[in-house]
Amino acid sequence: MKTKTLLLVTAAMLLVGTSTLRAADVAENWTKHCGSCHGADGKARTKAGRMAGAKDLTDAAYQKQFTDEQILQRLMDGVTDKGKEKMKPFKAVLSDDELKALVAKVRTFAK
Repeated sequence: MKTKTLLLVTAAMLLVGTSTLRAADVAENWTKHCGSCHGADGKARTKAGRMAGAKDLTDAAYQKQFTDEQILQRLMDGVTDKGKEKMKPFKAVLSDDELKALVAKVRTFAK
């Protein structure tokens, strides 16, 4: 009986640790790959964001203009305008799960 309890407690601890690690991954990926343009708060009030024409992700009306799938596609393929890269593609840099987590992060900015 003690062995079963120990196994259950260990499994529960691993699950909690994994979910905590996952949240840290999203924050780290946002800071590393998105924050320089979109800012920590998603408002795109950074020098790089202004230069790239990044949009304010806290604007709910703006966010209603696109689906989660469209956000994912932009993250995967990047964004170009008139042949100029405005956002680099991340499909070779981030996993599918990391990209989906970033989509969810983007949605948290709209209030």
